[in-house]
Amino acid sequence: MSDRIREKLQILADAAKYDVSCSSSGSDRKNKDKGLGDASHSGICHSYTEDGRCVSLLKILFSNVCIFDCAYCVSRRSNDVQRAAFTVQEVVDLTINFYRRNYIEGLFLSSGIFKSADHTMERMLQVVKKLRLEENFNGYIHLKTIPGASPELIHEAGLYADRMSINLEMPTEVGLKTFAPEKSHQEVQKDLGLVRDRLIQLKDERQIIKHVPKYVPAGQTTQMVVGAHQESDQDVLFMADKHYKEFKLKRVYFSGYIPINTENNYLPAVGSAPPLLRENRLYQSDWLMRFYGFEVNEIVNEKHPNLDLDVDPKLSWALRHPEQFPVDLNRADYQMILRVPGIGVKSAKKIVQARRFGKIHIDLLKKLGVAYQRAKFFIRCEDSPKFQKELSSSFIRQQILTQGSSKYVQQLSPQLSLGF
Repeated sequence: MSDRIREKLQILADAAKYDVSCSSSGSDRKNKDKGLGDASHSGICHSYTEDGRCVSLLKILFSNVCIFDCAYCVSRRSNDVQRAAFTVQEVVDLTINFYRRNYIEGLFLSSGIFKSADHTMERMLQVVKKLRLEENFNGYIHLKTIPGASPELIHEAGLYADRMSINLEMPTEVGLKTFAPEKSHQEVQKDLGLVRDRLIQLKDERQIIKHVPKYVPAGQTTQMVVGAHQESDQDVLFMADKHYKEFKLKRVYFSGYIPINTENNYLPAVGSAPPLLRENRLYQSDWLMRFYGFEVNEIVNEKHPNLDLDVDPKLSWALRHPEQFPVDLNRADYQMILRVPGIGVKSAKKIVQARRFGKIHIDLLKKLGVAYQRAKFFIRCEDSPKFQKELSSSFIRQQILTQGSSKYVQQLSPQLSLGF
């Protein structure tokens, strides 16, 4: 590798680290014609698939030159940073050479917008076409859609990429106009809609045509910066929920704002830390909506517009709804069991299956992987004690927060209630 390529790689890989939406889950592209790579197999590790496997990706920008001046972006045109750009062949060669050295299993390619949206999208499309058609590369490719690119380019890119994504940038239109006035949610939604509609069309065609081209098999995603503007968690999660339902997204990513701009007084100070705990709570909420059957307004609403940073959103919901508990694990349905803090999807399925062969006892719960020290406040098993006194939500919250559950169990009188 030449010194110049090494320098470009350092600049453009560093600039790409702010884009968190590089999950590789969902693709089933197979190796064919003795080509390179296989998107369905594991690699070294950097990103995680849906079933927990790890893959590594070459994560770079094609260029950090950008005609836009988004205040929260390190590559904004007004920022005094070293600029660089790859050629199409350089990205292809890096990907192939890194793969052959077993450094990576796939490519995540994004870019600043240079000259125009179409000009940038054309160059990125050339990269993936060369990889697929000339190098016979069958590894995973995640391609960022350039906002405002022509539908023809977007449709063609979907034939070669495993996953495509385009960033909403900010959760609210007000925040976007404040920090990125040259962008709009409508433009992003138009491009998301193009991919969604094409996926629906091909799904319908597959019912009557035997061979239909593979198109964005791992679906599409988006990303929002949180903590740069004064949006509430309700704003963030309602926007995420809207895009899950309208555009059938695979994932919505939340990126805690990293202070990089000293010139804009409306942004958080450079000395402040990224809101990583808030970011984590948003991901937990996203998980509840996608896998636990929660509606977004159960997690956040006008009365509770922001997530509780002290406890996870599932526990927070349970503490706000004592009327729903205790849950009798021998009688409750699967969806209600899922709502018990300390019980995950796998554990809930095991509980429902185990009930076919006998009553659920406390010892069995522990064997099934239930976090019993948390769940015990919200459940009733066959051998649960008969309760005479209720415990308040505040008391349960304090017990969980202080991690004093084990001592508490030893000291607790059998007459006190562990439920509601």
